[in-house]
Amino acid sequence: MIKEVSSIMTSLGSSLGKVPWICGGELDLGSSCIQRTILDVTNMLFLCLFYLHLLLVSVKKCQIGESNRKDMISIIVSICSAFISIAYVATASWNIIANDGLNNLGWLVYLVRGVIWISVSVSLLVRTPKWIKTVISFWWMSFSLLVSALYIELLLQTHNLPSFDIIAWPVNILLLFCAFRNLIFLVTKNSEDQSLSEPLLVSMAEKTQAGIGKASFFSKLCFSWINPLFSLGYSKILTLEDIPSLVNEDEASLASEKFANEWESLVRDKSLSNSNLVLQALAKVYFKENVLIAICAFLRIVSVVSLPLLLYAFVNYSNNREDNRYEGLSILGCLVICKVVESLSQRSWYFSSRRSGMRMRSALMVAVYQKQLKLSCVGRRRHSTGEIVNYIAVDAYRLGEFPWWLHSAWSLVLQLFMSIGVLFYVVGLGALPGLVPLLICGVLNVPFANVLQKCQSEFMVAQDERLRLTSEVLNNMKIIKLQSWEEKFKNLIETRRDNEFKWLAKEQISKAYGTVLFWISPTIISSVIFLGCAYFGSAPLNASTIFTVLATLRSMGEPVTMIPGALSIMMQVKVSTERINAFLLDHELKNEVPRISLQNSDTSVIIQEGIFSWDTELTIATLRDVNLEIKKGQKIAVCGPVGAGKSSILHAMLGEIPKISGTVSLSGSIAYVSQTSWIQSGTIRDNILYGKPMDGERYKRAIKSCALDKDIDNFDHGDLTEIGQRGINMSGGQKQRIQLARAVYNDADIYLLDDPFSAVDAQTATVLFNDCVMAALWKKTVILVTHQVEFLSGVDRILVMDGGRLTQTGSYTELLTSGTAFEELVNAHRDAVTVLGPLSNEKNGQPHNADTLQVEEFNKSYPAKQNSEHEISVMDLPGVQLTEEEEKETGDFGWRPFLDYIVISKGYASLSLGILAQFGFVIFQAAATYWLAVAIQIPKISSGLLIGVYTGISTLSAVFVHLRSIYSAHLGLKASKAFFHGFTNAIFKAPMLFFDSTPVGRILTRASSDLSILDFDIPFSIGFVAAGSIELVGAIGVVAFVTWEVLIVAIIALAAVKYIQGYYLASARELIRINGTTKAPVMNYAAETSLGVVTIRAFNMVDRFLKNYLKLVDTDATLFFLCNAATEWLISRIETLQNLTMFTSVFLLVLLPKGYVAPGLAGLSLSYALSITSTQVFSTRWYCNLSNYIISVERIKQFMSIPAEPPATIDDKLPPSSWPSEGRIELQELKIRYRPNAPLVLKGITCTFKEGTRVGVVGRTGSGKSTLISAMFRLVEPARGKIFIDGLDICSIGLKDLRTKLSIIPQEPTLFRGSVRTNLDPLGLYADEEIWKALEKCQLKATISNLPNKLDSSVSDEGENWSVGQRQLFCLGRVLLKSNKILVLDEATASIDSATDAILQRIIRQEFSECTVITVAHRVPTVIDSDMVMVLSYGKLIEYDEPTRLMGTNSAFSKLVAEYWSSCRRNSSPAFSGYL
Repeated sequence: MIKEVSSIMTSLGSSLGKVPWICGGELDLGSSCIQRTILDVTNMLFLCLFYLHLLLVSVKKCQIGESNRKDMISIIVSICSAFISIAYVATASWNIIANDGLNNLGWLVYLVRGVIWISVSVSLLVRTPKWIKTVISFWWMSFSLLVSALYIELLLQTHNLPSFDIIAWPVNILLLFCAFRNLIFLVTKNSEDQSLSEPLLVSMAEKTQAGIGKASFFSKLCFSWINPLFSLGYSKILTLEDIPSLVNEDEASLASEKFANEWESLVRDKSLSNSNLVLQALAKVYFKENVLIAICAFLRIVSVVSLPLLLYAFVNYSNNREDNRYEGLSILGCLVICKVVESLSQRSWYFSSRRSGMRMRSALMVAVYQKQLKLSCVGRRRHSTGEIVNYIAVDAYRLGEFPWWLHSAWSLVLQLFMSIGVLFYVVGLGALPGLVPLLICGVLNVPFANVLQKCQSEFMVAQDERLRLTSEVLNNMKIIKLQSWEEKFKNLIETRRDNEFKWLAKEQISKAYGTVLFWISPTIISSVIFLGCAYFGSAPLNASTIFTVLATLRSMGEPVTMIPGALSIMMQVKVSTERINAFLLDHELKNEVPRISLQNSDTSVIIQEGIFSWDTELTIATLRDVNLEIKKGQKIAVCGPVGAGKSSILHAMLGEIPKISGTVSLSGSIAYVSQTSWIQSGTIRDNILYGKPMDGERYKRAIKSCALDKDIDNFDHGDLTEIGQRGINMSGGQKQRIQLARAVYNDADIYLLDDPFSAVDAQTATVLFNDCVMAALWKKTVILVTHQVEFLSGVDRILVMDGGRLTQTGSYTELLTSGTAFEELVNAHRDAVTVLGPLSNEKNGQPHNADTLQVEEFNKSYPAKQNSEHEISVMDLPGVQLTEEEEKETGDFGWRPFLDYIVISKGYASLSLGILAQFGFVIFQAAATYWLAVAIQIPKISSGLLIGVYTGISTLSAVFVHLRSIYSAHLGLKASKAFFHGFTNAIFKAPMLFFDSTPVGRILTRASSDLSILDFDIPFSIGFVAAGSIELVGAIGVVAFVTWEVLIVAIIALAAVKYIQGYYLASARELIRINGTTKAPVMNYAAETSLGVVTIRAFNMVDRFLKNYLKLVDTDATLFFLCNAATEWLISRIETLQNLTMFTSVFLLVLLPKGYVAPGLAGLSLSYALSITSTQVFSTRWYCNLSNYIISVERIKQFMSIPAEPPATIDDKLPPSSWPSEGRIELQELKIRYRPNAPLVLKGITCTFKEGTRVGVVGRTGSGKSTLISAMFRLVEPARGKIFIDGLDICSIGLKDLRTKLSIIPQEPTLFRGSVRTNLDPLGLYADEEIWKALEKCQLKATISNLPNKLDSSVSDEGENWSVGQRQLFCLGRVLLKSNKILVLDEATASIDSATDAILQRIIRQEFSECTVITVAHRVPTVIDSDMVMVLSYGKLIEYDEPTRLMGTNSAFSKLVAEYWSSCRRNSSPAFSGYL
């Protein structure tokens, strides 16, 4: 046993090297013995310095702990060093034992080396100051480099290396890696410390720009300028605040300015009117920078095509019997140069092309946005909000990758032709027959590309339609839920998705079938070339010819594979630019309203012989023969029936309606308040200031005059309360008053107010008229469209409109005595108010002049609108904002998103079969080339057999790769279908609170770009990652089969690649996630702008909105820019590492003795070695892409997990078909809150609405009226209490069963894009006769009968081609068709005149005489004839009784009536009082 141990240790000792001082006593620096001695002495010097430092640390009692850079690699190297140290110490001990003492000093050498290695192990783990860390890093570097030099010299001299040294060498290489990493970290840390030491004010004043702006040429070449961001991302989770801004040359403002200049010059050139001007403008702007990119692409192509020639030279070198290592090393040197040029040029090409694409993308995004700010009403009808958002989100975004694909297309074609030239150089005429199958494959690509283009075009059209409908549905989800139309609209969206999916499936399957062509073509071409060589005898079928041909065809494989994809992208870009081109060339507002000088005229508005029409093709204009002159400071009221053209005349003054003839002139600035409130996402303060600087006094006056002070005081966050998208968390009255406050604060000269009082109660309307219109704006010119006749006596002049004409104009008294149309309006109002007059006087027993006293007493007892002098709350108070920040995952979630993708799509089988098919492909590819390598060594094998077996095996491999693509496509299609259905179902089942707190753009981003990534990118990414990984393992395996030593470097390189990937992903993953949250605000802002473009233009705020949009675009572009830079940083480092593997393989082949490896196997090894780098890069790129793409899965799955509202139907709790047969409603201790832990909105309401009664619900704005309606429809579930309808608890049945049995006319009338018929009867349940009867009852029959298409007449987005009053009549028509037992009117007649209101009230009384009618109204006459009146205050029921009884007491309702009566008297002339 002892002898065996002795022999082992002796062998180990000899392997460790000779003792340095037994060197023959000669000092020969070329001796390995002397060199080892120098190495040991150097290490001992560094060792002494290191232990001296540790001694100082112990004296100062400093703690020695973990290293600042402790990680897995450091720990592994430390452990390996410790094991090597143990081996040396064990050998030293054995030498002492074996030699019977210490006389032979050989043991000392082993002991010293053991101490050195254990010191290395310790130095990897201890914490040290910066200076000693630098010294240690230089120690590791010198140690590793000297050892490597010594080992290389030994290999060159002896062609052999002791096995123990082979084990220690990789540890030295890893130690060298640790040294370089330490030094990079120290340099980066130092630069960060310097930036931290800069003055704070400098960093506060301007956000740090991306490092590329100040980077050196070398830094740009190797992307080291992004190192500080990676270092930060590795130490913490990145946030948007950590992201540097773009450099000036990349900003959207510069890109858009350059594009706009070229665009305008092209548009002026009429000869180019039918061409794609967008592409031409982009070409002119970005031609120069793309020339430099083209040079990089050309250098890369030259280096790639040179590689087969180097392979040809090396195999010929291997065939030579002479041992000329100089030739082999020269070939290796050329190979190094080629790979370095390829790597640097390709990285520069990829990064620069995407940077150029980013600029193009930004330019087009801004161009589209600017165009929508100038788009005419005709253009807006052609391009819906959803379509405009799609131009930005899909079409402009596609330009980000366009330059890369453009350069890929031409460079790949060039690569193809240069590779053909290489083939002719190597095999001569034998390559000629190969051109035939090559040409056939090229021709076959043409119809294939046409199929892909058709699929892509049809897919995009279908996607546009789906997204337009999705946008419309999301914006109007409340009415859809109230009417229980979810199933209908979900089916409409799914129908459009089915059409979209049909083209998606066809495209993906076509690509999969095209894979056969892509992979079978190299096999066929190579086989034909080999046959040509055999037939023509132009080149021998030896290793150099065969493997050069295969390597050349492999370089041709990239063009053959990529060219169809590049053509497809080119087609997509062509379609996208044509769509943007058509949009940018569409009608703009041409007839700008001229502004006349303020000094030279006392006139504010002049319209002469004006004829205006929303649709210029109609024979009857919207406004006809308009002649109008308005003096400065006048208060003008515009009144008339629904559809008379009141809003249109305001639009004529704004220049929004196309002018057929006449002139319009204005003097001074304009403030406009639209009939439908337009509120931006943001705070109340932002909406009121509207970009103006804060003036505290003016701000307070504006808020007070618009009766907003109490509302703001009641909000948790005061005026910093965030408003949801489109003001969804504000009541209609609050939104209208915010709009009005915005106009007042703007301090304009002319105020155009389009029915601003329709959404507020009577007292608030009076306050707004007196305090705002008459007081705050007393010096201003005001044109007020209103249906409130009671305010007309207070204005200077009244314009009466009917049928698009100004029928009467004059003062109140003049018009009243002249009769006709105005008298009809006054009479209608008189009839409504007369109901109140006697009640007020008789029941209260007081004359009219006591009304003011009643109002004052009511104000004391009813605190909703007290005249308080308290300051407005502008502080950020504690509370929860309604609009939530967008959620995003953080950190590494490992395989969870991938598993989610597979589990939700149920794609286990497709994934497994795809991976198996890829294994089959790699195995058969390797088998085919191995057959060639072996068969050419067989002397008597025939060319036919050689080529035939190769062709058969390669063809079989193509079948497997085709199967892989088929399974990938099926996996993707199943995932697309599963995720879309899950997402759509979750959205339609989401409670209303979700839509109140989630901006529409956030949902649309997931429905568009995220779903598009699921459709196209993820499935093939998974296939490519699996393919690249398997091919990489196969390539390394083949190379290692020939030279096993390369495994050492390959394994180290793979470990380093894994570490670098992890380092990269720590930052890149967060960059992609942040990018996911920066795109939605861009789309949101564009959508908001599209909806409020009239208001923006009226306030002359176009430049401010554009400036804000530019900031959003730049933020989004920054993330795109940094993500691409990060990818190139990663790829450049991975290429370097795998190039080392390839160089090592070639170096080993050079070092091996001649004949040791057969030329065939040498060619096989080198051909696979050349592919290792590209395969690793391919695998890593797609792995990182997949890691980034999978974030879309996270984002969509977030919304698939939304808590659902109660089910639509409950099978075992279906109500009777006749329910409700009576219409009795009972509220029992009803308490409502909108969120858990939020304050109660309704606070314990108990009452009964008897069957067949008409119940009026009144109260101040924000008293809980609309919340009560929401509770009845279960838009919000009761916190406590119950609601019974005909004795049935509504919470016990399904939502659909409840909502279909209730009818509602909502506060905000909603129409959908389509026709009159589809808007009245979306479910298609009624015949045309029934629809016409309903139209007749709701006063729309005459209007629709005059339209050419009758019931099929179009309704545009949001019903914009119909007035707000007409939209409300449409809603009335819907409920007339349904004929339910319970009808809810939620401010239903707020936007129509008194005469029409009276008619509708009569119709409702007639048609719903046996129904329970609940009316929420601001106009007291609307509820005064109700059977019962409910008065709410701050969510409490303070009164519920018959109106006659309430009028007989000092009740809150009687005071409301008194206020209304008082306001009528106060705002009416004596002549009008006479009517009463």
